[in-house]
Amino acid sequence: MEIDPKRSRERMVRDQIMARGVTATRVLSVMRKVPRHLFVEEALKPQAYEDHPLPIGSGQTISQPYVVALMTQALDVQPGMKVLEIGTGSGYQTAVLAELDAVVYSVERVPELHMRAKNRLAAMGYGKVHLKLDDGTLGWPDAAPFDRILVTAGGPAIPQPYIEQLADPGLLVIPVGPERRSQQLVVLRKRDGKIARKSLGDVAFVDLVGQHGW
Repeated sequence: MEIDPKRSRERMVRDQIMARGVTATRVLSVMRKVPRHLFVEEALKPQAYEDHPLPIGSGQTISQPYVVALMTQALDVQPGMKVLEIGTGSGYQTAVLAELDAVVYSVERVPELHMRAKNRLAAMGYGKVHLKLDDGTLGWPDAAPFDRILVTAGGPAIPQPYIEQLADPGLLVIPVGPERRSQQLVVLRKRDGKIARKSLGDVAFVDLVGQHGW
């Protein structure tokens, strides 16, 4: 089945993302631009712009387009900001952040996914992103602090390294919940040494695995 990527992205943004209340102009523009179908396996390309996550191997997924847009809007990335992404996965969210002119540092714990994302992002011209194979729950201490931290896997609590590596002021967006694949999308704000948090609603992410995860 042939897809028209540009028309599919327009429809995705209109029917899935804008229809659910994502309004940030820069986020909508980037979601219209990044070729999501190039971040999934060949057999799944016809489903690339549909309203659900897709498997990418190793028990991991590429998130539903709306969730990518919602998390990106909540992160409020401005050009030049240093952003830490936990869970490179397919590299799609990494590309979205790079298109927002962020300085992106992304950590992935699965070697196969790390290498595929590294090769894919380089081939697509995103050679300036910083990629690391490591335990994502440790963050990236050598590159801290980060203006923004985005976590694409869920756990029962926010790992302390994220709090420590978040700049002040700074924003952290992470799925948090006591049950596997059932979390609240939490936005944590650090300002003047104080921490405030709010929830954006229910989400279902793969597990955050590592020293400070499940």
